[in-house]
Amino acid sequence: MQSPSSSILQLYHSGRLSAALRAFESLASTPASAPAPLSAAAYAALVGACSRLRSLPQGRLVHRHLLASSAGAAGLAPNIVLSNHLITMYGRCGAPDSARAVFDGMPERNPVSWAAVIAAHAQNSRCADAMGLFSSMLRSGTAPDQFALGSAVRACAEQGDVGFGRQVHAQAIKSENGSDLIVQNALVTMYSKSGSVGDGFMLFQRIRDKDLISWGSIIAGLAQQGCEMDALQIFKEMIAEGIHDPNEFHFGSVFRACGIADSLEFGEQIHGLSVKYRLDRNSHAGCSLSDMYARCNKLDSARKAFHRIEAPDLVCWNSLINAYSAEGLLSEAMALFSEMRESGLRPDGITVRGLLCACIGCDALHQGRAIHLYLVKIGLSRDVTVCNSLLSMYSRCLDFPSAMDVFHETNDRDVVTWNSILTACVQHQHLEDVFKLFSLLHRSMSRLDRISLNNVLSASAELGYFEMVKQVHAYAFKVGLVGDIMLSNGLIDTYAKCGSLDDANKLFEMMSTSRDVFSWSSLIVGYAQFGYAKEALDLFDRMRNLGIKPNHVTFVGVLTACSRVGLVDEGCYYYSIMEPEYGIVPTREHCSCVIDLLARAGRLSEAAKFVDQMPFEPDIIIWKTLLAASRTHNDVEMGKRAAEGILNIDPSHSAAYVLLCNIYASSGDWNEFARLKKDMRSSRVQKAPGKSWIKLKGKLKVFIVEDRSHPESDEIYTMLELVGIEMVKDGYIPEHSRHSCKYANFDHIDYDLLSEEILAEYG
Repeated sequence: MQSPSSSILQLYHSGRLSAALRAFESLASTPASAPAPLSAAAYAALVGACSRLRSLPQGRLVHRHLLASSAGAAGLAPNIVLSNHLITMYGRCGAPDSARAVFDGMPERNPVSWAAVIAAHAQNSRCADAMGLFSSMLRSGTAPDQFALGSAVRACAEQGDVGFGRQVHAQAIKSENGSDLIVQNALVTMYSKSGSVGDGFMLFQRIRDKDLISWGSIIAGLAQQGCEMDALQIFKEMIAEGIHDPNEFHFGSVFRACGIADSLEFGEQIHGLSVKYRLDRNSHAGCSLSDMYARCNKLDSARKAFHRIEAPDLVCWNSLINAYSAEGLLSEAMALFSEMRESGLRPDGITVRGLLCACIGCDALHQGRAIHLYLVKIGLSRDVTVCNSLLSMYSRCLDFPSAMDVFHETNDRDVVTWNSILTACVQHQHLEDVFKLFSLLHRSMSRLDRISLNNVLSASAELGYFEMVKQVHAYAFKVGLVGDIMLSNGLIDTYAKCGSLDDANKLFEMMSTSRDVFSWSSLIVGYAQFGYAKEALDLFDRMRNLGIKPNHVTFVGVLTACSRVGLVDEGCYYYSIMEPEYGIVPTREHCSCVIDLLARAGRLSEAAKFVDQMPFEPDIIIWKTLLAASRTHNDVEMGKRAAEGILNIDPSHSAAYVLLCNIYASSGDWNEFARLKKDMRSSRVQKAPGKSWIKLKGKLKVFIVEDRSHPESDEIYTMLELVGIEMVKDGYIPEHSRHSCKYANFDHIDYDLLSEEILAEYG
C-alpha cells in the first residue's frame, strides 16, 4: 500500500495541487494521539502547493502539522530547506509577519533564507522592513545572492528611495551576482520609477542578453516618467530585434504612452499588432487600449475595444465609465454603470467618484441624488473619499444645503473634506461660514494646507477682511508655508484687494527668487484697481525687462491702470500688442477694459463701435460699463441702448432700471422716468439691498440696507441721523435736492404717470 507521503508527492508532481492538499487534510483530520509525520519532501510539496495556490489557511495547517510532528520522538529534525519554503509561502500568501516569525526562529540561516524573508516583505509593500533586513544581512557577513539583491532593489523602487537603491547597486557591483539579469532588470525598474530614467536607460543599454522583462521595464519606466515617445521608440526597437512574443504588459505600457502623447496613429498600429497576438482581448492590455482611445477622444473606439475584452474586470469598467464622465457624458456613463452592475460586479469608490465628477449643474442634480441613494444602499456612503466626492457634486450642482448636510454627516473628515466645504462656501458666497468653519478646522487639524488657507484668503478678499489676512499670513509663516508660491501669490492678491498695497509690495519683494507671472500680475492688478497707474505700469515695464512673459491677467491690470487715469492712447497700444507680441487672444474681460477706457474718457461713440466689432456678443458687464458711462456723460441714447442690452440678457436686472432712471432724471425726461418706474413696479423688479460687514470685538457684524432686525438697530439709526445732520451742516446736498433745484419746471410732465412716490422723492 502506498504511503501518505508518496501519495501526496505523486499528486503534487502530476500538477494536482488541490488534490494533494485534500489528501493531506484527510490525513490531518484522522484522530490520533500524535500526528503521523510525513517525509520532508512531502511537507515541501504541500508548502509549495499552498504557495502556488496562495492558500494561507491551508499553509498554516501544514505548518502546524509540521511543528507537531517535529515535536515527536520520530519527528523531523530542524530543516533549513523546509523553513525557507515556509518563509516563501507566507510571503506569497500575504503574511510577511508569519514569514518573519519563521525566519527569526531558525537556528541557522543561509543566503536563501535571507533572500526569502526580504522578498516576503518587498512583495507585501513592507519596503522599509525589506531594506532593513537587507542591511542586517550585510552586517551578518552573508553575501547576497541575485534574489536578495533583486528584492532589495524592488523595495527601493516601491519606496522611491533612490539613495538606498544606489547603495544596493554598489553592493551588486561588488558582488559576483551583480551582473545577473534578475538584478539588472530590477535596477532598470528602480531607476525608471524613481525619476532617474536616464540611469535606467544606460543600464538597459549595457544588458547583453535582454529578455522580455528588460524591455518591459524600460518601456514602462519611460512611459511613466513623461518620455512617451521614447517608450514607443524602444517598443519599435524591441519588435525589430526579433522579440516576437511581447506580452500584455508591453502592450499596456505602449497603449498608455500613446494615450498620454495623443498619438492616435501609432496607437492604431499597435492595436493591429495586439490583435495579431490576441492580446487585445486580455484584461490588462485591452483596458489600456480602451483608455488610449478615450484619451484620444475616440470614445466609440474605446467602447468597441472594451467590449472585445473577454472578461473585463472592475478596473476595465472603471476606466471606460470615467472616460465618459470626464467628457461630461453623464447619461452614457450611467448606462455603462447599469451594465456593470448587471454583469455582477460591485462598484467601488473609484466607480462612483467618476460618476459624481460628471454631475455638473442643476440638470444633473437628480442623477447625483440617485447615485447618493445607491451609495447609502450598498454601504459606501460612509467612505470619506466618497463623501468628499458627494460634497463636491452637490456644490457643482448648486445645491449648497445638501453639500453642507454631507459635510456634517461625514464622521472621519480629512483635509480634503474641509477644503471641499470651504471651497463650496466661497463659490456659493457663504463667506461668513468660511470663517466659522475655518475656526473649527484650526482646532480639528494639527496642520492646515495651502488650499485651506487660500479659501480663507478668497473669502477675506471678498469682504475686505484685512485682519484675517494678517492672521493667515502669520500662521503660514509659523508653519513654514510662507515659501509656498501659490499661497504667497494668494496673500499678495488679497492684501491688494483689501487696499493694503504696502503689505502686498513687501511680500512681493521678499519673493525675489521665487516670483512667477502670477506674483507680478497680482500686484499690477492691485495697483491698477486703486488708481496707482504709474506704479502698475512701472511694474509691468520692470517685469518685461526681466524677460517674464505676461499673461492675460497681467494685461487686465495694465488696461485697468490706463483706464483709471485716462491714458487712452497708451491703453489702446497695450491692447494692440497683446496678440502679435505675446500670443494672448483678447477675452471679454480685456474688451471690457478697453470699453471702460474709452467710456471714462467720454469717447462713447468709439466705445460703441468697439462693441460692434468684437468677435463675440457683449455680456452684461460690457453693457453695464456703457450704461454707467452714459449716465456720467448724460448720453441718453447710449444709455437706452446699454440698458436694453442688459435687460435682453437679464429682464429682472434692477441696476439697469435704476441707472436708466437716473439718466432720465439727469436729462429732465420725467415722463420716461415715470414710465420706467411704473414698468419696474409692474414687473416686480426690486433693487437688491446693499450689504456691508464690520468686525467688532472679534465678531463679524452684517448690515443690510433698511434692515431693522439687528438687536441694536435703534442706536445704529440714531447715530446715522446724527451723522446726516452733521453732513448737511458741512454743506452736503442730498441728490434728490439737487434734482429738485435743477429741474424745477414741471410744465410738460404727465402728472398721472408720475407717481406720488416720485413727486415725493424729487420735490
